[in-house]
Amino acid sequence: MNGRLSCLAVLVLCWLGLVGAAVAESAEIGPTLGRPRIGLVLSGGGARGLAHVGVLKVLEREHIPIDAIAGTSMGAIIGGLYASGLRADDLERELLALDWTTLFANRLPRETLSERRKEEDFEISPALEVGLSRSTGELMLPIGSVSSRGLELLLRRYTLPVRQLPSFDVLPIPFRAVATDMESGEAVIFREGDLAQALRASMSVPGVFPPTEVDHRILGDGGLVNNLPVDVVRAMGVDLVIAVNIGTPLAGRDSLGTVLGLTSQMVNILTEQNVQRSIATLDPAHDLLIAPPLGRLTSGDFDRAIDLIAAGEQHTVRMLPQLAALRLNEVDWQALRRAQTRPENPPKPITSVRFEGQDITAPERLRGVLAVQPGQPFSVERAERDSRAMAASGDYLHVDYRVEDLPAGSGLVYRVEEKPWGPHYFRLGLDMQSDFAGRGDFNVKLSHNRHWLDDSGTEWRNRGQLGSVPRWFSELYVPLVAGSGPASDWFLAGWAEVERRRLTTYQPLQPDESARALAVLGRQVRGQLRIGIDLGQPLGDLGEWRVGLVRDMLSLDPEITAGTSDPASLNAGRSREWALRSGLVIDQLDHASFPRQGWRMKLGVQAGRRWLSGGGAAGESDVFHRVEADLTQVASSGRQTVETTLRLRHAHQHEAPGQVGHYTLGGFHNLSGYETDQLAGNNTLLGRLTWMVRLNRQPVLTRGVFAGATLEAGNAWLSSRSVSLQDLRWGSSAFLGADTGLGPLYLGLTWAPRGRTGVYLMLGRP
Repeated sequence: MNGRLSCLAVLVLCWLGLVGAAVAESAEIGPTLGRPRIGLVLSGGGARGLAHVGVLKVLEREHIPIDAIAGTSMGAIIGGLYASGLRADDLERELLALDWTTLFANRLPRETLSERRKEEDFEISPALEVGLSRSTGELMLPIGSVSSRGLELLLRRYTLPVRQLPSFDVLPIPFRAVATDMESGEAVIFREGDLAQALRASMSVPGVFPPTEVDHRILGDGGLVNNLPVDVVRAMGVDLVIAVNIGTPLAGRDSLGTVLGLTSQMVNILTEQNVQRSIATLDPAHDLLIAPPLGRLTSGDFDRAIDLIAAGEQHTVRMLPQLAALRLNEVDWQALRRAQTRPENPPKPITSVRFEGQDITAPERLRGVLAVQPGQPFSVERAERDSRAMAASGDYLHVDYRVEDLPAGSGLVYRVEEKPWGPHYFRLGLDMQSDFAGRGDFNVKLSHNRHWLDDSGTEWRNRGQLGSVPRWFSELYVPLVAGSGPASDWFLAGWAEVERRRLTTYQPLQPDESARALAVLGRQVRGQLRIGIDLGQPLGDLGEWRVGLVRDMLSLDPEITAGTSDPASLNAGRSREWALRSGLVIDQLDHASFPRQGWRMKLGVQAGRRWLSGGGAAGESDVFHRVEADLTQVASSGRQTVETTLRLRHAHQHEAPGQVGHYTLGGFHNLSGYETDQLAGNNTLLGRLTWMVRLNRQPVLTRGVFAGATLEAGNAWLSSRSVSLQDLRWGSSAFLGADTGLGPLYLGLTWAPRGRTGVYLMLGRP
C-alpha cells in the first residue's frame, strides 16, 4: 500500500512539473508562442533617423513584437536605446526636449569657459582653429565640423542601466550596431562591449563627426558600408524582417555646384548603393519595407524633430494592413513587455576616481575640484559636469566617463582623447574697415597658443598683427598650485606687448562746436612697448582678477603737420612709467560678438610715476592714476536683442608733449557719426543702447545674420573738473551684421546731430 502511494505521489509531482513547465514556456517569446521571430532594421540618415521613433510608436501601439534590432548611424542610436529598454514614448519625450544646437556645438557654452578662453574670443574669432600634428608636425585642421561631446554624454546617461551586461544579446531586445573600419573599409559589427561607445562609433559621419577609436581601430559611420543592415539582423536568427529606410535621397543638379554639395552627393551615392543591395535581399512574401516620405526634410534638420517623428508615425499607420498579421493579443503582449523591461541597476557609491587616455595633458590636476569624489553617491549630473569642466580647457576631442562595478562600490573612470592637432593651436583673423571716403585700415592677425608646457598646465600664447597697426603680444601663464584645478589656482603671468599706430590728431572741440568743421592738427606715429608681470586667481567660470607691475614706454613722433596756430602741439614726445595695476573681469556673455544673453564687467585701476621728455619737458615726472570701467548687459526675447553698454575712463596725469589726451572717442559704435579718435581727453564717457534682430535661423558659414541700430551718447574732457553731462554728444547707427569665422562683419550707416553722416564697412570688433 505504501509502495502504491509512493508511486502515485511521484506521478502527481511529475504531472505538476509538466504543467509548471508548460506555464513557464507560455511566457516565453518567439516560436514557442507559435509566431515568427521579427527583426527590425533601422537605417542611418542623420536627423531623418528621428522618423524611426514614429515607427516604433506605432509598432508598440499595435502590439507588434520586436525580437531583435540592427541599426546603423542614427538608426543604431534609436535602435540601441530602444533595445536597452527605453520605450518609444520615452524616446520621443527625451528627443523633443533636446537643444540640438547646443548638443552638437563645437564649444561648450561660452559662459562656462575659463576667463583665458573667453578673452581670446575678443581678439580672434574661435570659429576656425588649426594645429600641428603631433605625429608629423604638419598643419592640421579639425577632423569634424561639429562636436560629438554632447551626444556622447547623452548616450552614456541613457545606457547607464545596462552597463554591466556581458553582450548585446542579453539586452531587453538583442541588438547589433554597424560601423566602418576607416583603415580597411570593412564593416564592424558590435555584438558586445560598451553600448554607448558602440552607438557613438556607428554615427561618425565623415567630415561631420570625428571618428572614434575602439580597440585600436579607427571607426567611422556604418552607413558607408551597410546603411540598412538586413543581413546583420538575419544572422541573429529572425524569421522575418521589418526594414525602415529613411536614408537621404540623391540631390539634384542644382546642388552640385559647390565642393560641399559634391562631397555630400558622393557619400549619398555610396550609401544608396549599399541600401539598394540590402533592399534586394528582402522577401516580398514575408519581409516588410517601411520608407516614410520625408520630402525636403534633410539629415541636418534636427530642429524639425517633431515633424520627422510625425512623418514616421503617419506613414507606418498607413501600412497597418500589412502589419496586422503580426499583432499579439493582450496577454502575450504584456508577457513580452515584462520580458523586455529595462533593468534597474543604479551605481553603488563611488570608491575611486581615475583618468585614462591622456598623453600630454594632466587631467589629474583637476581631481581636487571634481564634483564627484570618492565616498559620494554616484550622480549623472555631477559626472557630466566634470566631463564638461575638462572639455572646457579646449584640449580634448572627446571627454567621456564610465562606471565600473567594483566589489566594494563603483569606480568612476574619465576617459579623455586629446586633440591630434594640439597642443599648438593657431587662429587666423582679419581686421578691416573703410568709410568709403578714402580712409581705411587693414590688419591680418595670427594667434598661437602652446598648452601644457609642463604638468602644472603652463601656457604660452602669442598674438601677431601685420598691416595698418603692427602689433605683437606674448604671455607666459604659469599656474602656481598644481592639482587644485582652475577654480582655485593662483597664477603668475609675465607678458610683453609692442605696437605701432598712426593717429590723426584733431583740434579739441569746444562744448558748443560742431564736429563737421574738422580741425586736423596732423598725423602722428605712436610707438608703445609694455612689459609686465601679474599675480592672479581665476574665479571659476565667472572671470578672474589680477594685480601686477607694468613698465610702459611711449613715443609720439609727428609724421604730417597741418596748418595750426600751435605747431608745438605736435612736437615729438616721450614718456616712461612704472605702475602698479589691478583688474577684475567677470564675463557671462554667451558670445563675444553679437551676444544674445548675459553680462560682462571689466574694471581696472593703475597708479604710478611717469617721466616725460620732449617739447621742453625734459626730465619732468609726475604721479598719475587711471581708472577704467566697462559694463555690458544683454537680454533677448525671441529673435530680438537689447544690449546696453557703459564705458568710463579717467586719467589724472600730465600729458606728454604732442599728446592731446590719454583716451579717445569717435568711430563706428564708438560715438558713431564722429571721425575715429576725433574726441580726445583724459576723461571719457560712452553709453550705447543697441537693438538687434536675428534674420536667419539656419545660418550658412556664419553663426547668424543680424540687423540692428544703436543710439549712443558720450564725450571726452581734458580735465575731470570740466566733465558735464550737459556736454554729451549724440550718435547713432543702423547696420547689418554677421558673426563670421574671421570675426564680426558690419555694414553700417552712421549719423550724429552735430557730426556727420557716413557709411562703414568693418570686419573685426568696433
